[in-house]
Amino acid sequence: MNNQNQRRDFIKTSAILAGGMILQPFGMPGAYASGTDQIKLAVIGCGGRGTGAVFQAFDTGHNIKLVAMADAFRDRIDKSYTPIFEKYGKDKVDVPEDRKFVGFEGYKEAIKLADVVILASPPGFRPDHFEEAVRQGKQVFMEKPVAVDAVGIRKVLAAAEEAKKKKLNVVVGLQRHYQDNYRETIKRLHDGAIGDIVGGQVYWNDGGVWVNPRQPGQTEMEYQMRNWYYFNWLCGDHINEQHVHNIDVANWVKNSYPVSAYGTGGRQVRTGKDHGEIFDHHSITFTYADGTVIFSECRHFPGAANRVDESFQGTKGKVYMSAGNHGNITDYKGNSIYSHNRENNPNPYQVEHDELFAAIVKGEYKFADAENGAKSTMTAILGRNATYSGKVVTWDEALNSEISLMPDTLAWDAMPKVLPNADGYYPFAIPGKTKVI
Repeated sequence: MNNQNQRRDFIKTSAILAGGMILQPFGMPGAYASGTDQIKLAVIGCGGRGTGAVFQAFDTGHNIKLVAMADAFRDRIDKSYTPIFEKYGKDKVDVPEDRKFVGFEGYKEAIKLADVVILASPPGFRPDHFEEAVRQGKQVFMEKPVAVDAVGIRKVLAAAEEAKKKKLNVVVGLQRHYQDNYRETIKRLHDGAIGDIVGGQVYWNDGGVWVNPRQPGQTEMEYQMRNWYYFNWLCGDHINEQHVHNIDVANWVKNSYPVSAYGTGGRQVRTGKDHGEIFDHHSITFTYADGTVIFSECRHFPGAANRVDESFQGTKGKVYMSAGNHGNITDYKGNSIYSHNRENNPNPYQVEHDELFAAIVKGEYKFADAENGAKSTMTAILGRNATYSGKVVTWDEALNSEISLMPDTLAWDAMPKVLPNADGYYPFAIPGKTKVI
């Protein structure tokens, strides 16, 4: 991939990445045209995020009915179905037993029954689920990140092109693109409020997430899937699963993607048998084509100082942003250029659904987030490759890698590629030794 062409393509489609696109009718006969036809919804992946996305779809106020659910585990479907049905009832929820699909292949059947699909399974499955939804001609909301390795990224990019051809709306859950302070602040940056961006820092530092202890009788496949956050074939490490939000903001601000990455990382405090193979900290410098360096840091250290935000410096000033509705631009003397009004800002998790379903109801083709979702996910993977290997890794090397993290077979008695040793510990990357390309 030529990075100059990639940069030109990004700039040409920057309006898409912010959530806007020239409106075109997608021409689905009869459906949605009058704003009164019912929209059939399926959710693939019934954890907290999938359940929350269904709530948000219903809260758009449109005539939406949940008609199918799919998850690898039956208990996750049940835990999701109960609160959805209790809140919205049979008028909006019609998922009988024969439309609750359990296992690795159920997503295909659930997608068949829907007009719009929510893809919220662990990210390792996202490329196949997105490819199938596009193949079947469905409108899509899919969570970030959209893959865990370059093989999956290339599949998502190919499906994104097909979605554009079919004029299928695709929204990706990088919700800062649907958050007022980010939209308003970054618009001003693109209009030159602080001149050329010459540097920046992005952070996701917090205490970490849940652990599900191994249970008697679990196969290795089930154990890893129950603890998907700690295995790269399912999660891609926390730089990919969480920090992708902040890395995506850097790409958005720069109107580009990095050409290389260099960094360090490891396992300092999260080192137990139940912590799989992922690192607990990553520190990376991403270099862009114009020489700009963005520093990226993420860590899971309980008891340490938390920080989740983004800062950038330009030739004429600087900006600070965070998900807490901050968006402050100043010059280097401290004079305010722009300060975002934080009052009554809508919830971006809701806005992304509000805008998606409004377009669908109107018969408009408006959202094509998948390409940026894939390339920002690829940026996180590039960073992981740099910290795991300890080497400078270029964008082209990372994107063209043929290393697939996914198991050769998806079945409860099949084995993932990473397995514990005799003492129950999983192998993890050793910088300077681990091959990532």
